[in-house]
Amino acid sequence: MGKLFLLDGMALAYRGHFAMLRNPRMTSRGTNTSAAFVFANTLLDILQNQEPTHIAVAFDTPEPTHRHRRFAQYKANRDEMPEDLSASLPYLSRLCAGLGVPKLRVPGWEADDVVGTLARLAEAEGFATYMVTPDKDYAQLVSESTFLCKPGRTGSGMEIQGVGEVLDAWKIERIDQVIDILGLMGDSSDNVPGVPGIGPKTAQKLIEEYGTVEALLDRTGERKGKQRENLEKYRGLVFSQRVLLA
Repeated sequence: MGKLFLLDGMALAYRGHFAMLRNPRMTSRGTNTSAAFVFANTLLDILQNQEPTHIAVAFDTPEPTHRHRRFAQYKANRDEMPEDLSASLPYLSRLCAGLGVPKLRVPGWEADDVVGTLARLAEAEGFATYMVTPDKDYAQLVSESTFLCKPGRTGSGMEIQGVGEVLDAWKIERIDQVIDILGLMGDSSDNVPGVPGIGPKTAQKLIEEYGTVEALLDRTGERKGKQRENLEKYRGLVFSQRVLLA
């Protein structure tokens, strides 16, 4: 069986930069290399210790995605990329080139879309696929042959989550319930609002009780007070936000 590692390059770059924000790794000329340092550790750990048969790094592109066209405020809350981080991105590309690791960019699509698509294609070909990212949303893609790998804060010591680990972490019975929880709670990091008053714990409990968003919204009469009001008022939002976060 092939062993494919797919890395979300931009998510790992942000993770590395901010993980070392209080004690950044600087060169003698004052260049912040935190992102490159952590990214290099992650990549070398995979190449040296995980024995991949195939590997690639996916990066975002500046073009608007279908999510921006569907929801104009998508990620609009994010600050401009820190100058130090922006300056370090070319080094990530040079690292990939020097190590012979392919870089994947598809205009109009985010890195997680590229990783998710390749993971599904690889699954059909019998590969074991490891998605390397700190992004929790990738949990919805985990299957019997597709795994979520969360690197440590300094780029090493990966935590590998399969179906069992994701179900335990999200307190659900099926992987497809991940997106239902996200649809209810939204994702503040992407500026995607959820139903007012419903956070992660409440969303999990509702999906645990009703099984699916559809079942919950068909039985809103069983809920009380403001929660019932908001579920009925924002019914359309739940479905549209679920699409945005898929």
